[in-house]
Amino acid sequence: MKMLLLIALVPLILMNGCANKDYLIINNEDNEIKVNIEIADSDSERTQGLMFRESLDKNSGMLFVFEDEDYHSFWMKNTLIPLDMIFISKNLKIVDIKHAVPCDDECISYKPKDKAKYVLEVNNNFAIENNINLGDKVILK
Repeated sequence: MKMLLLIALVPLILMNGCANKDYLIINNEDNEIKVNIEIADSDSERTQGLMFRESLDKNSGMLFVFEDEDYHSFWMKNTLIPLDMIFISKNLKIVDIKHAVPCDDECISYKPKDKAKYVLEVNNNFAIENNINLGDKVILK
């Protein structure tokens, strides 16, 4: 019986270990940039965000998903690493990019120029290094 259970579980374990990771692609005039993402789509996940993280892997980030397109604002309280915040419309176009820095006591709020449904947080200067600009298209995978 134990052997049958083990045989039944092996494919599940292998499939889990090989599962596709979430990612998105940013299309700019030069190329396509693939970003591995964690998705924050609940209130608690969006509140926690990248707080208390000491690092973020290259070409990785967190995608905040909101119910509605709006002027969602962010701050860097308890965030230890500088970030780029890439604001994305419901039509999957980049509408704003903010370069955000950690704060101690007085934290400023980062708000987009236009409404956004998604916000991608990536390492500081990611947008500059990859020539990401307003109007670039995003593909969610």
